[in-house]
Amino acid sequence: MFTGIITDIGTIIETRQEGDLRARIRTAYDTSRIDMGASIASDGVCLTVVDLGPDWYEVQISAETVSKTNLTTWAPGKRVNLERALRVGDELGGHIVSGHVDGVAEVVSVTDEGDSTRVVLRAPEDLAKFIAPKGSVALNGTSLTVNEVDGRDFGVNFIPHTKTATTWGDVNTGDRVNLEIDTLARYVSRLADMHNT
Repeated sequence: MFTGIITDIGTIIETRQEGDLRARIRTAYDTSRIDMGASIASDGVCLTVVDLGPDWYEVQISAETVSKTNLTTWAPGKRVNLERALRVGDELGGHIVSGHVDGVAEVVSVTDEGDSTRVVLRAPEDLAKFIAPKGSVALNGTSLTVNEVDGRDFGVNFIPHTKTATTWGDVNTGDRVNLEIDTLARYVSRLADMHNT
């Protein structure tokens, strides 16, 4: 379980195919305090730590996870949003995020508005119904509030702090972004579907 509040920006050191995809990620986290098998959300994808070094950790990523995320774009030098798993008693500053990515959204426009940046993204057809104005989404692991929705397109706003504390300062039109819809929206939709049958 995560909150969508990014606590480090990691850098991909290397990726290699060994049956599954393996990735080594440089981090500022104290790796002596990371347990083997721990979960770390990496660009919003809950991944299991399978190896550790002095300033890096390694994860193993299944073909299923790769097919449903933007991890195909991971290459040495790419910066990724990181969040350690929530501990009992931690502040819940964002919203409940599982790290189970639902699909990939595409950035369709990036517009500076004062010091902030408005980004419009296009959701996959099957996920658009779960996105509502003033609702929550996790994009590349970052908890964000949806400003407006127009069909499959939805807008979010990034304040300067978010742009420097995450990889969102690097965003470009055409970027593919890991999208996790709000868990509450998923359950409300499921209940509505059951009620209508």
